Amino acid sequence: MSDDFGLDLERLDRDGALAEARAGLSRRAFFVGVAAGTGGVLLYRSADAPAQTAADVDVLNYALVLEYLQSAFYTEAERSKAIKGRAGTAAKKVGAVERAHVKAFKDLLGSRAVKKPQFDFQGVTEEPRAFLKTAVAFEDLAVAAYKGEAPKLQTPAIITSALGIHTVEARHAAWMRYLYGIRPAVNAFDEPSSRAEINKIVRETGFVTSAAQTRSSQAPRYTG
Repeated sequence: MSDDFGLDLERLDRDGALAEARAGLSRRAFFVGVAAGTGGVLLYRSADAPAQTAADVDVLNYALVLEYLQSAFYTEAERSKAIKGRAGTAAKKVGAVERAHVKAFKDLLGSRAVKKPQFDFQGVTEEPRAFLKTAVAFEDLAVAAYKGEAPKLQTPAIITSALGIHTVEARHAAWMRYLYGIRPAVNAFDEPSSRAEINKIVRETGFVTSAAQTRSSQAPRYTG
Protein backbone atom coordinates (compact mmCIF):
# COMPACT_ATOMS: atom_id res chain seq x y z
CA MET A 1 0.00 0.00 0.00
CA SER A 2 1.19 3.48 -0.76
CA ASP A 3 1.14 6.12 1.96
CA ASP A 4 -0.70 8.68 -0.11
CA PHE A 5 -3.45 8.35 -2.69
CA GLY A 6 -2.10 11.36 -4.57
CA LEU A 7 -5.55 12.52 -5.70
CA ASP A 8 -5.88 16.31 -5.62
CA LEU A 9 -9.63 16.80 -5.72
CA GLU A 10 -9.34 20.52 -6.40
CA ARG A 11 -7.63 19.81 -9.70
CA LEU A 12 -10.09 17.22 -10.97
CA ASP A 13 -11.76 17.79 -14.30
CA ARG A 14 -13.36 15.61 -16.91
CA ASP A 15 -9.97 14.88 -18.49
CA GLY A 16 -8.12 14.30 -15.21
CA ALA A 17 -7.99 11.82 -12.37
CA LEU A 18 -11.65 11.00 -12.16
CA ALA A 19 -11.99 10.47 -15.90
CA GLU A 20 -9.04 8.11 -15.71
CA ALA A 21 -9.87 6.46 -13.20
CA ARG A 22 -32.96 -1.30 -2.00
CA ALA A 23 -32.00 -1.52 0.89
CA GLY A 24 -35.83 -1.56 1.42
CA LEU A 25 -37.18 1.19 3.68
CA SER A 26 -40.78 1.77 4.68
CA ARG A 27 -42.43 4.53 2.63
CA ARG A 28 -43.04 6.22 5.98
CA ALA A 29 -39.33 6.30 6.76
CA PHE A 30 -37.91 9.79 7.23
CA PHE A 31 -34.27 9.15 8.08
CA VAL A 32 -31.87 6.24 8.36
CA GLY A 33 -28.68 5.33 10.11
CA VAL A 34 -26.82 2.65 8.17
CA ALA A 35 -24.22 0.12 9.26
CA ALA A 36 -21.69 -0.41 6.47
CA GLY A 37 -23.05 -2.71 3.80
CA THR A 38 -26.16 -3.80 5.72
CA GLY A 39 -29.03 -1.61 4.58
CA GLY A 40 -31.24 0.76 6.55
CA VAL A 41 -32.21 1.17 10.19
CA LEU A 42 -35.36 3.22 10.60
CA LEU A 43 -34.98 6.16 12.97
CA TYR A 44 -38.06 8.26 12.27
CA ARG A 45 -41.59 7.69 11.09
CA SER A 46 -44.08 10.27 9.93
CA ALA A 47 -45.64 10.51 13.38
CA ASP A 48 -42.44 11.61 15.11
CA ALA A 49 -40.20 13.03 12.39
CA PRO A 50 -38.50 16.28 13.47
CA ALA A 51 -39.63 19.60 12.04
CA GLN A 52 -37.27 21.24 9.56
CA THR A 53 -36.17 24.84 9.28
CA ALA A 54 -35.40 26.50 5.95
CA ALA A 55 -31.69 26.01 6.70
CA ASP A 56 -32.27 22.31 7.37
CA VAL A 57 -34.09 21.91 4.04
CA ASP A 58 -31.28 23.66 2.18
CA VAL A 59 -28.61 21.40 3.68
CA LEU A 60 -30.69 18.24 3.24
CA ASN A 61 -31.27 19.00 -0.45
CA TYR A 62 -27.57 19.63 -0.91
CA ALA A 63 -26.83 16.26 0.70
CA LEU A 64 -29.52 14.62 -1.43
CA VAL A 65 -27.81 15.74 -4.65
CA LEU A 66 -24.53 14.18 -3.47
CA GLU A 67 -26.39 10.98 -2.58
CA TYR A 68 -28.01 10.97 -6.04
CA LEU A 69 -24.51 11.16 -7.52
CA GLN A 70 -23.16 8.31 -5.44
CA SER A 71 -26.18 6.04 -5.79
CA ALA A 72 -26.25 6.53 -9.57
CA PHE A 73 -22.53 5.76 -9.77
CA TYR A 74 -22.78 2.46 -7.89
CA THR A 75 -26.03 1.47 -9.60
CA GLU A 76 -24.48 2.00 -13.01
CA ALA A 77 -21.45 -0.05 -11.98
CA GLU A 78 -23.76 -2.89 -10.95
CA ARG A 79 -25.65 -2.74 -14.22
CA SER A 80 -22.49 -2.68 -16.31
CA LYS A 81 -21.49 -6.05 -14.78
CA ALA A 82 -17.88 -5.11 -15.49
CA ILE A 83 -16.80 -4.79 -11.85
CA LYS A 84 -16.08 -8.24 -10.43
CA GLY A 85 -14.68 -9.81 -7.26
CA ARG A 86 -14.37 -7.81 -4.05
CA ALA A 87 -14.88 -4.52 -5.87
CA GLY A 88 -18.10 -5.83 -7.40
CA THR A 89 -19.34 -6.98 -4.01
CA ALA A 90 -18.50 -3.59 -2.51
CA ALA A 91 -20.30 -1.77 -5.33
CA LYS A 92 -23.44 -3.80 -4.71
CA LYS A 93 -23.41 -3.31 -0.94
CA VAL A 94 -22.46 0.36 -0.94
CA GLY A 95 -24.92 1.05 -3.76
CA ALA A 96 -27.75 -0.38 -1.67
CA VAL A 97 -26.76 1.89 1.22
CA GLU A 98 -26.55 4.99 -0.98
CA ARG A 99 -29.98 4.23 -2.44
CA ALA A 100 -31.28 3.95 1.13
CA HIS A 101 -29.79 7.37 1.86
CA VAL A 102 -31.53 8.83 -1.22
CA LYS A 103 -34.88 7.41 -0.19
CA ALA A 104 -34.49 8.65 3.37
CA PHE A 105 -33.72 12.21 2.24
CA LYS A 106 -36.57 12.21 -0.28
CA ASP A 107 -39.05 10.93 2.29
CA LEU A 108 -37.86 13.48 4.83
CA LEU A 109 -38.08 16.38 2.38
CA GLY A 110 -41.27 15.31 0.62
CA SER A 111 -42.30 17.81 -2.05
CA ARG A 112 -39.33 20.00 -1.15
CA ALA A 113 -36.84 17.41 -2.40
CA VAL A 114 -34.92 18.39 -5.52
CA LYS A 115 -35.30 16.08 -8.49
CA LYS A 116 -32.51 13.81 -9.61
CA PRO A 117 -30.20 15.17 -12.31
CA GLN A 118 -28.90 13.07 -15.18
CA PHE A 119 -25.39 11.62 -15.09
CA ASP A 120 -22.80 10.43 -17.59
CA PHE A 121 -19.91 8.67 -15.87
CA GLN A 122 -17.93 8.45 -19.11
CA GLY A 123 -17.03 4.79 -18.81
CA VAL A 124 -15.44 4.82 -15.33
CA THR A 125 -18.08 2.35 -14.11
CA GLU A 126 -16.91 -0.21 -16.67
CA GLU A 127 -13.20 -0.45 -15.79
CA PRO A 128 -12.25 -1.82 -12.34
CA ARG A 129 -9.33 0.49 -11.50
CA ALA A 130 -11.11 3.58 -12.79
CA PHE A 131 -14.19 2.59 -10.82
CA LEU A 132 -12.26 2.19 -7.55
CA LYS A 133 -10.31 5.42 -8.03
CA THR A 134 -13.54 7.30 -8.66
CA ALA A 135 -15.23 5.60 -5.71
CA VAL A 136 -12.43 6.76 -3.40
CA ALA A 137 -12.82 10.31 -4.70
CA PHE A 138 -16.61 10.29 -4.28
CA GLU A 139 -16.54 8.83 -0.77
CA ASP A 140 -13.83 11.23 0.41
CA LEU A 141 -15.83 14.05 -1.14
CA ALA A 142 -19.01 13.02 0.69
CA VAL A 143 -17.23 12.85 4.04
CA ALA A 144 -15.77 16.34 3.57
CA ALA A 145 -19.14 17.69 2.42
CA TYR A 146 -21.08 16.33 5.40
CA LYS A 147 -18.45 17.69 7.75
CA GLY A 148 -18.68 21.11 6.12
CA GLU A 149 -22.48 21.31 6.16
CA ALA A 150 -23.32 19.77 9.55
CA PRO A 151 -22.81 23.04 11.50
CA LYS A 152 -25.50 24.68 9.36
CA LEU A 153 -28.23 22.28 10.49
CA GLN A 154 -30.50 23.77 13.13
CA THR A 155 -32.61 20.86 14.39
CA PRO A 156 -30.81 18.64 16.93
CA ALA A 157 -32.58 15.44 15.90
CA ILE A 158 -31.63 15.98 12.24
CA ILE A 159 -28.03 16.80 13.22
CA THR A 160 -27.81 13.49 15.09
CA SER A 161 -29.15 11.53 12.13
CA ALA A 162 -26.93 13.36 9.64
CA LEU A 163 -23.88 12.47 11.73
CA GLY A 164 -25.02 8.84 11.57
CA ILE A 165 -24.85 8.97 7.78
CA HIS A 166 -21.55 10.87 7.90
CA THR A 167 -19.87 8.01 9.78
CA VAL A 168 -21.21 5.50 7.26
CA GLU A 169 -19.71 7.52 4.41
CA ALA A 170 -16.39 7.51 6.28
CA ARG A 171 -16.48 3.71 6.46
CA HIS A 172 -17.30 3.56 2.77
CA ALA A 173 -14.26 5.75 2.08
CA ALA A 174 -12.04 3.45 4.15
CA TRP A 175 -13.38 0.37 2.35
CA MET A 176 -12.81 1.80 -1.13
CA ARG A 177 -9.34 3.02 -0.19
CA TYR A 178 -8.45 -0.45 1.04
CA LEU A 179 -9.69 -2.07 -2.18
CA TYR A 180 -7.76 0.42 -4.28
CA GLY A 181 -4.60 -0.37 -2.34
CA ILE A 182 -4.00 2.75 -0.29
CA ARG A 183 -4.16 3.49 3.42
CA PRO A 184 -7.75 3.78 4.66
CA ALA A 185 -6.71 6.59 7.03
CA VAL A 186 -3.74 8.84 6.34
CA ASN A 187 -4.25 11.87 8.59
CA ALA A 188 -5.08 12.21 12.27
CA PHE A 189 -7.72 14.83 11.44
CA ASP A 190 -9.85 15.49 8.34
CA GLU A 191 -10.77 18.98 7.23
CA PRO A 192 -14.28 19.92 6.04
CA SER A 193 -14.91 21.27 2.55
CA SER A 194 -17.17 24.19 1.76
CA ARG A 195 -20.15 23.88 -0.53
CA ALA A 196 -18.41 26.04 -3.13
CA GLU A 197 -15.40 23.71 -3.11
CA ILE A 198 -17.57 20.59 -3.39
CA ASN A 199 -19.69 22.08 -6.17
CA LYS A 200 -16.59 23.06 -8.13
CA ILE A 201 -15.13 19.56 -7.87
CA VAL A 202 -18.37 17.85 -8.89
CA ARG A 203 -18.94 20.30 -11.75
CA GLU A 204 -15.45 19.79 -13.15
CA THR A 205 -15.83 16.01 -13.33
CA GLY A 206 -18.33 16.48 -16.14
CA PHE A 207 -20.39 13.62 -14.69
CA VAL A 208 -23.51 15.71 -14.01
CA THR A 209 -25.30 16.48 -17.26
CA SER A 210 -28.42 18.28 -16.03
CA ALA A 211 -29.45 20.53 -13.16
CA ALA A 212 -30.76 18.92 -9.98
CA GLN A 213 -34.08 20.77 -10.03
CA THR A 214 -35.09 19.57 -13.51
CA ARG A 215 -35.56 16.29 -15.29
CA SER A 216 -34.19 15.62 -18.76
CA SER A 217 -36.01 13.42 -21.25
CA GLN A 218 -32.67 12.10 -22.43
CA ALA A 219 -31.36 9.28 -20.23
CA PRO A 220 -27.67 8.50 -19.75
CA ARG A 221 -26.16 5.19 -20.83
CA TYR A 222 -27.45 3.65 -17.61
CA THR A 223 -30.29 5.17 -15.65
CA GLY A 224 -28.55 5.09 -12.25
